[in-house]
Formats: sequence, C-alpha cells, structure tokens
Amino acid sequence: MARARIDDGAGTVAVRAALADGKNASRDIRAQAVRYTLQLLAEQAEGNTLEVRVPPFGATQCMAGPRHTRGTPPNVVETDADTWLALATGALTWADGVATGAIHASGQRADLTGLVPVLPL
Repeated sequence: MARARIDDGAGTVAVRAALADGKNASRDIRAQAVRYTLQLLAEQAEGNTLEVRVPPFGATQCMAGPRHTRGTPPNVVETDADTWLALATGALTWADGVATGAIHASGQRADLTGLVPVLPL
C-alpha cells in the first residue's frame, strides 16, 4: 500500500520548523520534514535505481535506470536527518557531505549531484 502524499504546504512548514529548531524539533516534525523531502526527491527523480535512507524516518527509491526489487540494493545513500535536511534544502552540497563522511554512498550510481536540493530555502 502506498503512503499518502504529504501536502506541499504542510511539508514545507515541517521542513522550516525542523530547520529552525534543529535537534529540539519534535520527532513528529523531523519525521514529516524528512519524509516530505524524500517524497520530493522521488517525484523529481522517478525510478528505482538508487535507495536513499534517512533512518529512522524514511527511505525512498529514485533515479531512472536498472530497477532494484529484492535484497540489499546495489546503490544506496544513507545519512542522518539533520544532514539530509541540509542537503535537501541546499545548506549542504553533495560533495561536502560525502567529503566529511556525513553522507555514506555506495554503488556505482549512488550520487545525488544535480538532484539536490529538492526544496531550496
């Protein structure tokens, strides 16, 4: 069953609140902000080649190319919520996130260059 789409207004409010309050934002706000920005990524880069994980709040598949359906995906990007929100909103570049080790990327197609930010603020 597909998850209900997060409304753009509510999603943007959650992202702004999560960024403003940082680690002091409620778990619900942080979760909605992460899920909303993952939703935007999946909509803007449709496909199933790359899995983007932001534990414990969400994961999505995106990017056109070979489809992944079972087991451990060959192309994975994983990061924490704060790093993901910074990346998704343009406060952090892909190159800087990878260079500092805040973003873990594995696989030949595990690169979000040109796909982020998804919600520049």
